[in-house]
Amino acid sequence: MATVHWRRLTAFDVQPASPAVEPFTRDKNGKPAIPLEASALYSFGSLIRQAEELLLSLFSKGLLSGTTHTCLGQEFCQMAVVRALHDPNDAVFSNHRNHGHFLTYSGNFIGLIAEIMGRAAGVCGGIGGSQHLAFRGFHSNGVQAGMTAIGVGQALARRLRGESGIVAIVVGDGTLGQGLLYESLNLASIWKAPVLFVVENNGIAQTTPTSDTIGGGSILPRGAAFGLETWRLNDAEPNFFGEVEQIVERVRERRAPGFLVIDTMRLGPHSKGDDLRDSEEMRAIRERDPLARLGDRLPASVRQEIERATHSFIATVEQAAHASPEARYRNPPVHLFTNTPAVELGRPEPARQEGNVRSVLNRSLRKLLTSDSRVILLGEDMHDPYGGAFKVTAGLSSEFPKRVISTPISEAGVVGSSIGLALAGFRPIAEIMFADFVTLAMDQIYNHAVKFPGMFPGAEVPLVVRTPSGGRRGYGPTHSQSPENLMAGVPGLTVVFPSNRHAAGTLLERAVLSWPYPTIFFEHKLVYGLPCDAGSYREAAADAGDAAAGLFPTLISGSARPDITLVGYGGILPILEKVAATLEEDELEVEIIVPSLLAPLPRRTLTALLLNRERILVAEEGHSEYGFAAELGAALLEAGHSGSFVRIGTPPVPVPAARSLEADVIPSEKHILEKAISLVSI
Repeated sequence: MATVHWRRLTAFDVQPASPAVEPFTRDKNGKPAIPLEASALYSFGSLIRQAEELLLSLFSKGLLSGTTHTCLGQEFCQMAVVRALHDPNDAVFSNHRNHGHFLTYSGNFIGLIAEIMGRAAGVCGGIGGSQHLAFRGFHSNGVQAGMTAIGVGQALARRLRGESGIVAIVVGDGTLGQGLLYESLNLASIWKAPVLFVVENNGIAQTTPTSDTIGGGSILPRGAAFGLETWRLNDAEPNFFGEVEQIVERVRERRAPGFLVIDTMRLGPHSKGDDLRDSEEMRAIRERDPLARLGDRLPASVRQEIERATHSFIATVEQAAHASPEARYRNPPVHLFTNTPAVELGRPEPARQEGNVRSVLNRSLRKLLTSDSRVILLGEDMHDPYGGAFKVTAGLSSEFPKRVISTPISEAGVVGSSIGLALAGFRPIAEIMFADFVTLAMDQIYNHAVKFPGMFPGAEVPLVVRTPSGGRRGYGPTHSQSPENLMAGVPGLTVVFPSNRHAAGTLLERAVLSWPYPTIFFEHKLVYGLPCDAGSYREAAADAGDAAAGLFPTLISGSARPDITLVGYGGILPILEKVAATLEEDELEVEIIVPSLLAPLPRRTLTALLLNRERILVAEEGHSEYGFAAELGAALLEAGHSGSFVRIGTPPVPVPAARSLEADVIPSEKHILEKAISLVSI
């Protein structure tokens, strides 16, 4: 199914408001049906305007909090494209100025007003507010250009499935300064995605004229530069709606991207009260007002009847929204991992896979592609004969040419489009060539991927981002970092970092098929060539209260009555094993604990293992400040741990390129051994 259907928030006691008599009809899919007749266009445009004026009135009375961005003066601009989307698989990805799009798509006036009022009858139960709305195939977000790549991913999903639906992505002219928009235009062109980019060109940002912020002259050539068919229309022209409808059908028939610029003018403030334009400019905008001019052309009796019905309807909407109780959680959430699969907990032996870590991961990717048609691989230079920077995808593009997609250097665009694919029911695996570059996609991860399941229960984003991490190869400051501490700090993001003792391929398969939340899957560069061998390690019992701990296990090896317990993950483990061997030569009892799940922290599982340990040393290649070790130490302290706890990691400095300097800052066997000896000497 190409479109996400949101369930009403289960966290709220939501009672739908009594519907008023709607002064418009709906099509068989429940979407407002707005004919091209002038009276019908004026009627629905007036409904949008009065809803926006109601919101500004409520703000002035102190009945709303936060902010809102009305489309006063732009009602026709916002109606036109959405009105022309008649296929049930069509989708709309909007921005902060979204009310006209939402109302034209849904007709849910009570849901919008109640949402912004923070009432239980709100379309998103009060979580989304004005800027973050979701309803069937409609999605909006307040980050400029943030939804563009996601929309392209959704359009790609429709092309891959051979569906007739298209995607409309709406941005303002101010968004032309955002790089992700251009990544999205490029991806849409390369993938021949059935998507229409719509630029609502109102000529001004918050207070700055767009002419001062957009270089290079006209807007239209920006779409043409990527090979998109382009159009420019004015929402005050008499045949505006009919021309938009023809453009929408053109995109649908060609199954190729288009770029539409709509010249419009904002009659109201940017948000609720910050309009600094002079009186002459505002007079000219009022004289141009397409809605008012259309009303002037109607017979007086027709106009008066429309306005009477509109006032009556909006009054009932306001009444119903006021009658709805304030949005409340039944139980305030402590995390968003509410849709966790049942897994076998506490397996005595870890899963085993033969070969080195690289070959194991490659084999699991092949298995995923073979067994599940939803799996798609995206990333740079993944095609044969290259097979990715570290050869993990070698051979796969030859076997699955349509589902292994080599992309431009567009980390944000690739992750964003993968979010769109995931929302559409696919199981995308995006490869970022080096973990250092994950930060280029940080907005898509932090403000988008985790927000869908976090704001809209029932929405799943089963996205996996694979990325090689770590140093000790002399790659220098921007190709050697271990940013798992940054990723683990993102609320709602799952972070997995297997070692060579874990069955890395099995963990990857579980992340793709068994875990419905966005996941970063780190792979240390130096582990790729090591045997994937569990050795003497066994799986620790996973506490049922730790989300995902059963899927991504913690391993344990060594003495049950240790003098010292070493804790580490990923590429640090081979070094810890050397340290343990040296300590054991000195007749010390050593235990090694190796988690693969860093976030959500398997707090109960690790606390059960470590609470009674007298001496604990946690080593990580990343920065230990604000990292895994810091969080684990805090968890143990809160649980009453009374032993010694020491952490070691890379200091907060750039990782040097010179191997000699690199060895001085990244924790080495010598560094860790000195810390361990100091700890057991206490």
